[in-house]
Order: sequence, then structure tokens, then C-alpha cells
Amino acid sequence: MAEIIQEDIKSSALELIGNTPLLALDRLHPGPGRLLVKCEFMNPGGSIKCRSSYNMIQKARERGTLKPGGMVIEMTSGNQGSGLAVVSAVLGHELVVHTSSGNSHQRAVHIEALGTKCIKHPQVEGTYGNVTLADINVAREAAEKMTKETGAYFILQFENPDNVGAHIETTGPEIWRQTGHNVDAFVAAVGTSGTFVGISSYLKGKNPDIKCFVAEPEGCEPIKGTPIVKPKHILQGSSYGEVPKLFNYEYYDGTITVTDEEALQYQKLIGSKEGLYVGYTSGANVAAAAKLLNSGKLPKDARVVTILCDTGLKYP
Repeated sequence: MAEIIQEDIKSSALELIGNTPLLALDRLHPGPGRLLVKCEFMNPGGSIKCRSSYNMIQKARERGTLKPGGMVIEMTSGNQGSGLAVVSAVLGHELVVHTSSGNSHQRAVHIEALGTKCIKHPQVEGTYGNVTLADINVAREAAEKMTKETGAYFILQFENPDNVGAHIETTGPEIWRQTGHNVDAFVAAVGTSGTFVGISSYLKGKNPDIKCFVAEPEGCEPIKGTPIVKPKHILQGSSYGEVPKLFNYEYYDGTITVTDEEALQYQKLIGSKEGLYVGYTSGANVAAAAKLLNSGKLPKDARVVTILCDTGLKYP
């Protein structure tokens, strides 16, 4: 009988979004328990933001609020801009993103290489690599002004429920399936909080006993509810010093504090022990997950899942 050979050819970069591997970091963390990471740097835009970018644009097109070929505008630290650039290139939308000049130069290079206009705004408070709420508000105000002037569709990732929906529909179910329905806790840093809220709500819907913790940089822990004494930190794209509008305490079991030094240490360990070059927020996520597994708060055979948010190629 002749062998039936089936082709497996993707039709666009959109089909490369999601379904990322779940990897055990057994060399970095041999125990107690097991530290599992979702390899989101493998998305075509180099980060988890490809998921929300695709969902926010697709849902806007389905509702008719974004017309075919229509202009799209967003404020971004870089990863959302890259994700939106991937989706806009494939679907034929003109995209303009506004960002703080304090975000890494590599992010702007990536965005512009995908045909997107990237407008960089001077910092008013932070320094290069340390972007504060005041800095991103400058970029947001410029994006809002351009939206009013052009009539373009403003993604507004910090308030867009389709941001959360992307992870309820894709990332959460993938983790649940890949763990064989066996996960004890989930840990993630928070920017817009779309990733944390979407995944946590899905996992707790499957098993209310799953614990979900936010990783926050020391001195900038608004979700924990402590005073902001260090608004400048190395976790680009997260922890801007206020509780995000999309955040929901219903899915929150606590905060794990991570210092800049710990984030950097674990970012390097992920490279030297596991052969993966990822960003500082990924380092913070893994540091927080390791702290949780070592804390004694979970069973000795617990499984903790976290996110490798983006590639280290986006950083200086």
C-alpha cells in the first residue's frame, strides 16, 4: 500500500503564534518540585505579546471597529509593538506605535524592520533601561492625540479585554493540556496583567486549588499594596507602579518579590544551565517560581508553571 504523505505548510506567520512548548528547567532547579516554563520567546514576534496582538486585532476586525486596511495605533514598551507589527504586516494594516526612548533600542529596530513606524518619546523620569509610569504616560498621550487626529483604531492594550481573552482562549488551555491537568501553581510578572489574569482565571476555573502569584520587583509592588519606593527597575514592560485596570484580585493568591539582582542572576542561569537566551522579566519569573518551590508553601512534588516572556535579543 502506497504511503500517504501529507503536507504541513503554514500559510502565514499568524499560524506560528501560540502552541509553544512547555519546558522543565530541571538543570536550573533540580528540586524540590518541578519548575515548568512556557517558551513564549518562540512566537514570531519574539514574545508572548503576539498572542494578545492577534486576538485584539482579530476581534476588532470581527466587530467592525477596525476596517480592512485600517490604520492601527498603540503605545508600547516594545513587545506589544512587535506582536502588532507581525499581525499588521500579514493582515495589511498600517501600524504606528509610540514608545519611550528608555526602552531598549533593539525593540525599536525589530518593530521598524517589520514595516511599522515607531515614534520614540524622550523620558521624563526614568533612565535608559528603566522606564517609569511617567515615561509611558508621555507615549500614551501622544498615541491618544494621534488617534483623535487620524481616526485610527487605538489598541489600548492596558484596558482591552481581548488582551485577557487571548490567554483564556489559548495560553491557559495549552498549559492545562501540556501538564496533563497537573499543575499546583502559576507565577508571572505583570505589565498590562493580560497574561496573568487570563491564564490564572482559566486555570482556577479548572481547579480552584491552583495558586496564582504575581512576581513584582522589589520597591515597586503596587499589587501587593506597598508604597512605591523604587519605580526604576530592569523589568521592561512590567510593574509600572500602579495596579493595571485589567487586573483582578479574584485570581490572585499573593506576591513574590524579586530584586533586580535576582532577575539578572536567573536570566543568566537560564542561559548557562538551560541554553536559552531570554529577557529580564523571564529571569524574574523563574526566580519567583524557584522561590515559591523552595518556600515550603507547596507540596515537595509540586509543579509550578511560569513564562519565558521574550527573547534576550530584545535587550542591550
